[in-house]
Amino acid sequence: MKKFIIAFFTLIATASVFAQGGGRVLKIGYIDMNYILEKSPDYAEAKNQLEQRAGKWKQEMDAKKNEISRLKEALQTEKALLTKELIEEREEEIQFLEKDLSDYQQAKFGPNGELISQKSVLVKPIQDQVFTIIQDIAENRKYDFIFDKSSDMTMLFAAKKYDLSDLIVKRLSRAAKTDKMSSKERKALEEQEAKEELENDPDFAARKLAQDEKKAERERKLEERKAQKEAKIKEAQDKKEQQKAERDAKRNGTTAKPANSTTQADNDDAIEQPAGTQKNTAPAGATASEKAAEAKAERERKIEERKKLIEERQKQQEAEREAARKKREDKKAEQAAKKEGNSTPADPTDGDDAAPQDGQ
Repeated sequence: MKKFIIAFFTLIATASVFAQGGGRVLKIGYIDMNYILEKSPDYAEAKNQLEQRAGKWKQEMDAKKNEISRLKEALQTEKALLTKELIEEREEEIQFLEKDLSDYQQAKFGPNGELISQKSVLVKPIQDQVFTIIQDIAENRKYDFIFDKSSDMTMLFAAKKYDLSDLIVKRLSRAAKTDKMSSKERKALEEQEAKEELENDPDFAARKLAQDEKKAERERKLEERKAQKEAKIKEAQDKKEQQKAERDAKRNGTTAKPANSTTQADNDDAIEQPAGTQKNTAPAGATASEKAAEAKAERERKIEERKKLIEERQKQQEAEREAARKKREDKKAEQAAKKEGNSTPADPTDGDDAAPQDGQ
């Protein structure tokens, strides 16, 4: 066993050096087979069956012991009255029963006895299932080594985050539950447990953080492109409005003032006006960035004005539609009252006050 331990740690050390030389960190996990078996429902049932059998064997052994004790006491009591031949015969019988008891104990509870063999038979299917789960986990999570903490190998230190025992217990429980579930319920349970396994994976947090950072960077770039696109659309709209204003000015025989520009008359007015009453135009000699900022502010002001006009128009249309709806309801109520003969005379002006249409 010592040679095996030395060989194992030598293998780990060699693999660690090789992995670091290749730029990859060695990944090791461990399980506690005793803990897993204790948490397994199938193992609890198998253990209960085995304990019942062992209980019966102990009862049989106790009966044999009581019989031997009874024969010894009888021999001791009657020894003075028995002949030498009878005494030897009874002693041989007692020895035979003692040997039979010893053989029975070894057959049932010995190192190679029935208890150990049946325990192996009952536990083997669960162990095989655990080994299959371990192989899946090792392949999916790229583990280099997974070993058993409850084996003969001494573990001096083990970080809890590398313990896969609870994960294996969950998968064993899932396997027991899924036998009684429908396919839809089984799929939902597998998705839920897969999500929980990912969240409990030590490497998942680092991967998720990197993914979140990439996602945030993509969203930031998308917002920048969206803002640039909106700015281009606004610029095109302003240019279209400016061209329309120039065409209207030509029809009227006047000259349209270009957007974001000042004339000499505007500059003269700005000079003649007192301080604090100048027009909201860029001063002479203003930089291109200042002019662009002023033009942008003017565009935003116009957009806000158009929004307010649209909102007011919508509110007015809503009010008109509500009034028309109310009038129609009142008219229907009057007509219904007339049919019943309980209504008051209709207002002759109702026909003239037609409900306004949405588009009027």
